[in-house]
Amino acid sequence: MVLRRRFLAGPPLRCGDWLFVLRIMLVCLALSGTRPALADDPPISLKIVGGLAGVAQYTRHEMPFWTEQVTQLTQGRVRVEIAPFDRSGIRGPEMLPLMRLGVVPFGTVPLSVSAGDEPEINAVDLPVTNPDFGTLRRTVTLLRPRLEALLKERFNVVLLAVYAYPAQVVFCRQPFSGLGDLSGRRIRVSSVGQSELFEALGAIPVVTPFAEIPAALRGGIVECAVTGSLSGNTLGLPGIATYVSRQAISWGVSVFGANAGAWAALPQEVRGQLQAGLGELQEQIWRAAEQETEEGFACNAGRPECVHGTRGQMVVLDDEPRDRQRRAQLLRDVILPSWIRRCGSDCIDTWNTTMAPSRGILARPE
Repeated sequence: MVLRRRFLAGPPLRCGDWLFVLRIMLVCLALSGTRPALADDPPISLKIVGGLAGVAQYTRHEMPFWTEQVTQLTQGRVRVEIAPFDRSGIRGPEMLPLMRLGVVPFGTVPLSVSAGDEPEINAVDLPVTNPDFGTLRRTVTLLRPRLEALLKERFNVVLLAVYAYPAQVVFCRQPFSGLGDLSGRRIRVSSVGQSELFEALGAIPVVTPFAEIPAALRGGIVECAVTGSLSGNTLGLPGIATYVSRQAISWGVSVFGANAGAWAALPQEVRGQLQAGLGELQEQIWRAAEQETEEGFACNAGRPECVHGTRGQMVVLDDEPRDRQRRAQLLRDVILPSWIRRCGSDCIDTWNTTMAPSRGILARPE
């Protein structure tokens, strides 16, 4: 009422009155959670941990988005430094705990390597669950609400985007015709779930860093390797391996999220701009994952559709009915029971309420 009386009655506002009005306006803006950007506002500096260095998701999409597009989206209000996940000095299992503490305020989290302590977060990318891109899309749509809740409740992380790498498939030096031919072979893997899968097939899993795959194949440390169809081409596998299968073992799904406190500290307008941009980035990465999966097969086989890779002379194996039947058996008898042993009853509920109706496979207690 004081402010109303000063505006509607009495002499013109003096300097002190204007200061009073300004203070009231600033208090109201603070209470509403918004504030106009002022010309002399210092830029907001963000530090981001991105995906894997040297692969297209990071070099063609993540890095340009953060270093160039975000500046444009926010009219220069936000400046970003980004480092790839595997050059940040952070081990996979450390990412979510560090984000919970706010030590890493914004980061990309590969779910398979972060699922040691929280197996449920990798439900979207269990081995052989998503043999093709369309199935993966449906799985992520079904499980994303649960993933959002898990990250917020257990790690104080706000889920902002879900990314997928191209299909992780099997390359082998010697011929094979499907999953049933891999018994006895040493196979490069990158996660616990992949290890359990190949053990069930009678193979010998060997955990090997991505960059060391060519040397491991050449040196006979492994006879086959699971990696991306195009990233394997980039590593030079067509010059070492002779056969590659189209069926996806997994997809290397990762999430981009923010510590809830760090996210809330950003101005509301900036959060909206980043969310809009991240939605577009997510779709770019998904489209690229689908295209690069197919281009990887084209390049490995030496077909004319190969643009970004090296043309090889590999045999590309189609997904046969016998492998589809074997995958269903492995999911029911090996993958789900092993996951539930690590995860507990919550995972039974998650699978049976979200996935079982579309897959026709129930998770059961051990």
